[in-house]
Amino acid sequence: MQLVLYQPRIPPNTGSIARLCAATSTPLHLVGPLGFSLDDRHLKRAGLDYWDHVKITVWKNWEEYKQSLKTRHKLVMTSARKGSCYVEHCFSSLDHLVFGPETWGLPEKITSQAHHLVRIPIWGQVRSLNLSNAAGIILYEGYRQLGTLQEKYSGQHPYIP
Repeated sequence: MQLVLYQPRIPPNTGSIARLCAATSTPLHLVGPLGFSLDDRHLKRAGLDYWDHVKITVWKNWEEYKQSLKTRHKLVMTSARKGSCYVEHCFSSLDHLVFGPETWGLPEKITSQAHHLVRIPIWGQVRSLNLSNAAGIILYEGYRQLGTLQEKYSGQHPYIP
């Protein structure tokens, strides 16, 4: 699986997601235009000293990113209100998990290209979850379904059988 951030706006969220990608050996794609500079100190601080462990690719725009995809890759896009619950989706190692900008989410012109649209249920008084939290929830569910957690940590961690 790979994580894709479409036009991210908030540097600490992107830094936290980069740290998540370092922790899980997950490639990260940043699709521009970005709402910050890659030299931003908040971005660097959130990613701590893990930046060297992240396979990161920055794309100028959505079209450039899309042209890089192989036909077998599947775009699994996220929405705060549309799509099936993320636990109902059968994840694949070929999935690219696409998240939209924090302030407005993925536009219809992008979600219309999705192979699957998923959401994390929200029943409280908020519009959406924090982007880095949502990325962690969905990425770990995908790895759980693929058996990656058991493969990597079986017998080494008290909470993973």
